[in-house]
Amino acid sequence: MTEFSTSKMKEMIKNESDKRVSEESAEELGQVIEMFAGDVAEEATAIAGDNNRKTVRAEDVREALR
Repeated sequence: MTEFSTSKMKEMIKNESDKRVSEESAEELGQVIEMFAGDVAEEATAIAGDNNRKTVRAEDVREALR
């Protein structure tokens, strides 16, 4: 089970296409997004730490995406 609902993932895929969406594909998308978000969060946390801050800011997240 991922943090992202299967129904929301189905909706995201359907918004990009007129194709039918399987439950499995929606679950897989949720897992991929969760892994990506975790990687970004980890990098943003490191950036905040490098700047001697306890708080992760939006700028840290943007920097992590670069």
